[in-house]
Amino acid sequence: MNENNLNNQNTIDSAPETTNYTENQIQVLEGLEAVRKRPGMYIGSTSERGLHHLVYEIVDNSIDEAMAGRCSKIDIILLPDGSVSVRDDGHGIPSGIHPKMGIPTLEVVYTVLHAGGKFGGEGYKFSGGLHGVGASVVNALSEWVEIDNCYEGRRFTERFERGAVARPFFCEGDTEDHGLYVRFKPDDQIFETTVFDYETLLKRLREQAFLNAGVTITMRDERDADNIREDELHYEGGIRSFVEHINEQKGCNLLHNDVIFMRAEQEERVAEIALQYNDTYNETVLTFANDINTAEGGTHELGFKTALTKVLNDYARKVGKLKDSDKNLSGEDVREGLTAVVSVKLREAQFEGQTKTKLGNSEIRPFVYNLMVEKLNEYLEENPSVGKMVVEKALEANRVREAARKARESTRKSFLGGSTLPGKLADCQERSAELTELFLVEGDSAGGSAKQGRNSRFQAILPLRGKVLNVEKTRLDKVYGNPSLLPIIQALGCGIGEEFDIKKLRYGKIIIMADADVDGSHIRILLLTFFFRHMRQLIDEGHVYLAQPPLYRVYKKNGKGQELYAFSDAERDHCIEQLGGVNVEADRYKGLGEMNADQLRDTTMDPETRTILKVETEDAVACDQMFSLLMGDQVEPRRVFIEQNAKFAENIDI
Repeated sequence: MNENNLNNQNTIDSAPETTNYTENQIQVLEGLEAVRKRPGMYIGSTSERGLHHLVYEIVDNSIDEAMAGRCSKIDIILLPDGSVSVRDDGHGIPSGIHPKMGIPTLEVVYTVLHAGGKFGGEGYKFSGGLHGVGASVVNALSEWVEIDNCYEGRRFTERFERGAVARPFFCEGDTEDHGLYVRFKPDDQIFETTVFDYETLLKRLREQAFLNAGVTITMRDERDADNIREDELHYEGGIRSFVEHINEQKGCNLLHNDVIFMRAEQEERVAEIALQYNDTYNETVLTFANDINTAEGGTHELGFKTALTKVLNDYARKVGKLKDSDKNLSGEDVREGLTAVVSVKLREAQFEGQTKTKLGNSEIRPFVYNLMVEKLNEYLEENPSVGKMVVEKALEANRVREAARKARESTRKSFLGGSTLPGKLADCQERSAELTELFLVEGDSAGGSAKQGRNSRFQAILPLRGKVLNVEKTRLDKVYGNPSLLPIIQALGCGIGEEFDIKKLRYGKIIIMADADVDGSHIRILLLTFFFRHMRQLIDEGHVYLAQPPLYRVYKKNGKGQELYAFSDAERDHCIEQLGGVNVEADRYKGLGEMNADQLRDTTMDPETRTILKVETEDAVACDQMFSLLMGDQVEPRRVFIEQNAKFAENIDI
């Protein structure tokens, strides 16, 4: 992403201006105009992420049919013309004229915001679509939408174009089919890209198949006639299979073979929990409410974690692993190596915002808590060997946490004069974190060029020294003794692990600047692993970036004429052609240290001319699995991954 220049102050005119701001400037957007005017308010963005959100909205409607017990099969097809279709065998949309709106009900669903059957009526007992904007938003942001609706023995069709009716609602006649078929083509006037990524969609659909045991979801890609792909997702084991899948993808060793599963149903709420421990140092706890991934947790997650900590502490004391005088194990201790999925379904789910990332229903916390306490106690009584292994792992995590605390305190005491900033840090003048940038630079020589090329007003430089520790294989106490990671922790000022406080962050942008080669890539992944495992919030809130240094300097041999920089082989060839192709040289940079300060500034550091990439985690589960796979102890899964993906890395610089 291109970054705009940072300004320390805004200019405010001292004298008021005369304007024509009257009641005539107050606009009222009707129908779906608001969606097309501000699409980000409804789907997050107009990037690839927002594009995929359209598919999720339509599929989620079919999933709601599955939760209502009316749907067992959902088919999604990516078609050659750039459109996508979703078909389910549910009940379909009611076909009559809506009593309040005076138009067909199907048309109401697809053209009126906040209209749907999920606001507490009898249509859906459980539903993730509580705002009634999903189908209408997809319609508003699509070039066209085709509907084929089979409801109670009759087939009805309608076509929309950019939210407006293009072919009116029509009854095609009798049919033995039932369910809804929706086909839409995203509007290229709205989206930055209209090309769907198969793997991204497949991960989300697999998640839905796990959460709805017995439902079959088929994903098919027909965009390339010579390379048609199809995946059928069907898991009778439900979230138990989900936990097994996560651990299998991680390639880790298990502490116990069986997945601990528990379920409770009470009035208009259901809770399911599946958990299993492995030998890694990281936890993976996924929570869902009405099949919506609640990435920010909520009351169900709080109930689960509180109960887990209580049960394991009580059990540890019961079996003599903790004495009366010992402190309790912390939540982090008992969750080390845990993979868990918590899924709740409730009648009136209270989500925070349209993004639905946090559950707020207070009654769910004691419901989940009581389920965990009762069922986990039963399991530990019946499986004492598993219980003792889990407690031993938590005790070891506790010992490491205590060692990390002592190492942290020792580190603090070692700084003369009370300064906690690393000696090699070239700090900036600006003190507002929103306006500052910290470059983590590979090597001292590149660090020297970066210091000369930076804008010292808001850019700080920290050269990395020594080998960056692979934290995937290391516990927290070792992190504080690593000569490459410790200066980063000190410079950022926000702490790590249980001490992490993003409010203390000293720099708004943390930019990893490494060589554009294999060694540089290795340093980037090691640092990203560190941030993901110990400072995850920095990534989640968009503070971590990757610098994009050029690969080539293209210039005329005689020294006259324009000097260009290329970031790929194809771009190099284009630059050579742009300079006339005769007497043109293209020097390959072997590292950042070969660049002069002005070159590094112009190509990689200056916000006016650089390109930097923001590190994002759209799929936290996939990120967790990939870090475990690539950086963990298990060699065989990594070897298989490399063999399967080597074909995508034909031009590796070694």
